[in-house]
Amino acid sequence: MTRVAVVTGGTRGIGAAICVALGAAGFRVAANYAGNDDNARIFGAETGIPVFKWDVSNYHACSEGVRQVEAELGPVEVLVNNAGITRDAMFHKMTPEQWNEVIATNLTGLFNMTHQVWAGMRDRSFGRIINISSINGQKGQMGQVNYSAAKAGDLGFTKALAQEGAAKNITVNAVCPGYIATEMVKAVPEQVLKERIIPQIPVGRLGSPEEIARCVVFLASEDAGFITGSTITANGGQYVA
Repeated sequence: MTRVAVVTGGTRGIGAAICVALGAAGFRVAANYAGNDDNARIFGAETGIPVFKWDVSNYHACSEGVRQVEAELGPVEVLVNNAGITRDAMFHKMTPEQWNEVIATNLTGLFNMTHQVWAGMRDRSFGRIINISSINGQKGQMGQVNYSAAKAGDLGFTKALAQEGAAKNITVNAVCPGYIATEMVKAVPEQVLKERIIPQIPVGRLGSPEEIARCVVFLASEDAGFITGSTITANGGQYVA
């Protein structure tokens, strides 16, 4: 049986790699995105993966978006909550808007999306929820109080909801990437990468989006049915949880 997977923030970076990997593993994939229409159009054309636009921070938009996906592809059985934003600032300079925007997307977005598919997963006695958190949700990061708080909240969400889903064969797990070679990280000046970031990573390199995607494919598979409430830490040894 071909299962339907939705990946939020699925047309760029880690999300795009997850979509491609799930598609290669036999899932029917829907890629959600929020803003970059040109990029989403190119991604859809190059991969053949259908793209759907909505903002995960908006509960009503998530409801309408999931309804559209299910009308076109079928019931959602795998949800990857990957969408995330940054609004970095030192705390004494952080504005309420910077705090609220990050919490709304990176934490409340998990509620908004998961709430749309949870009842159906319970009815069918199957589901896979995979939340993309971050190394900075585990260890904290100066200049990212909002981001670190949201990503730490994602882990609490994962652990609590896993306990509710277990009896219904719904697993809820998290992946915490470290520094991954996405557009955002590669935009950091090369000298900063070489002198300040990579020396902190014991394996001596950035991770690849595909390495995170392989973690997600495993957690979405039938083989991972006994794993729930867990966190895969994929950071090259930079932080050992």
